[in-house]
Amino acid sequence: MTALVLDGVAFGESPRWHDGRLWFADWLAHEIVAVSPSAEREVVFRADFPTMPMCFDFLDGQPVIVSSSDGLLLRLSESGLTTHADLGGTGFNEIVATRAGGCYVNGGGFDLMAGEPYRPGAILFVNPAGEVRRVAEDIAFGNGMALTPDGSTLIVAESYANRLTAFSVLPDGGLTDRRVWADLGEGVPDGIALDASGAVWVSDVPHRSCTRVREGGEVLEKLTFDRGCFACALSDDTLYVVVQEWRGLDGVGEAAERTGQILAHPVSVGRA
Repeated sequence: MTALVLDGVAFGESPRWHDGRLWFADWLAHEIVAVSPSAEREVVFRADFPTMPMCFDFLDGQPVIVSSSDGLLLRLSESGLTTHADLGGTGFNEIVATRAGGCYVNGGGFDLMAGEPYRPGAILFVNPAGEVRRVAEDIAFGNGMALTPDGSTLIVAESYANRLTAFSVLPDGGLTDRRVWADLGEGVPDGIALDASGAVWVSDVPHRSCTRVREGGEVLEKLTFDRGCFACALSDDTLYVVVQEWRGLDGVGEAAERTGQILAHPVSVGRA
């Protein structure tokens, strides 16, 4: 049974399970929020830069935050924000950190919120020293990303290509052996979460769903909602989904109705 954990979210995205709590970015509130399974809410970070979009992950236990508008990768510590890397552009959409201290950051190649025309994007690799290089091109609106536990495979949601794409990870962080991991048909993948069996939960805004698929595209389970599903994250026994009404770009603004929710659904297979 799917349960409500939190409502009144302005525009939730980028959920992460960390240290026993679900963390997520609330773009319109300019915040990163941590919420416990019992719905205790804490604002962990409040941004002073534009946050449409803002994504984050955890690197060596510390949050690393992509300021897309500035093209910077920032590290958050008790002493405040420091710049970890200059990404050399704008329009970045999602990040995943590696166990070896690196990060992958993808971008759509264009500013959707500004109404720019579509251009294919790329994936960048940021090494532990903060050095940046492009490791994949022609990404059709890169969205959610996940690394397999052994770090050998990166899975990327290509929203505009209706598929999950996989790459083999080289020792230096480079990517090779590009392949279709799952053709989703009419599915429009947004955020994703990898489980311990190797299956992937895929969020889908227009279809108001979150679907569990295995490599090759077989559907194992599907959840549907009364509003768009933007992203998801797994704990050891729960799938958390971020849902909200999507009324197009014209419906996004500081005065927009807070239709966002965090929902929890019990699962038999937890996070990878």
